[in-house]
Amino acid sequence: MEKILLNSVIPQVFSQRTEWNSDIWNTDATFEKGHLYLVEAESGQGKSTFCSYVLGYRHDYSGEVMFDDHLTSDYKVSDWVDIRKRHVSHLFQELRLFPELTAMENVMIKNNLTGFKSKEQIVEWFDMLGIGDKLDAKIGKMSFGQQQRVAMIRALVQPFDFILADEPISHLDDNNSRIMGEIMMTEAKKQGAGVIVTSIGKHMDLDYEKVFKL
Repeated sequence: MEKILLNSVIPQVFSQRTEWNSDIWNTDATFEKGHLYLVEAESGQGKSTFCSYVLGYRHDYSGEVMFDDHLTSDYKVSDWVDIRKRHVSHLFQELRLFPELTAMENVMIKNNLTGFKSKEQIVEWFDMLGIGDKLDAKIGKMSFGQQQRVAMIRALVQPFDFILADEPISHLDDNNSRIMGEIMMTEAKKQGAGVIVTSIGKHMDLDYEKVFKL
């Protein structure tokens, strides 16, 4: 996948709106592989909706969402499974970790499916993010900031053309935010992938090539 395109997309919840001041809704927006983007939004402007459209979790919109020349509205369940496994990785704002499992188990569930990273690489990321002593800790016993770091590691244990990081550092200090950004960008560059970061406030301090105002 080389491009993600949103062509005149309007969420149904905004269908009665007559005035627009958005770089994404009711216009054409393109995200290209190998580039770095920030999507900024005020609360209630559809940031989570945008992520859901790109990942195929919601389809309540007019307009077109396309991957290269393919309309995602034509995709079947099997197509979306392949997209999420091989082409678009997503760091969820709500994390979606299993509280009853350990930090390492949460990562390995995905890595066992993809076989993409060695356990040594995963442990190295844990150490870099200051949670090397939490490998065997239950996620439910960890702070939200610690869980965010585990979720980032999980997002990286798969091949991807794009990574969509939704509010990735809302509970992190500046140092851990910087380290997480470096790990994500290093992996993205290895894969030649595009990076889309979303935020309604604090965001990774990266050299964004384009900023979209939602």
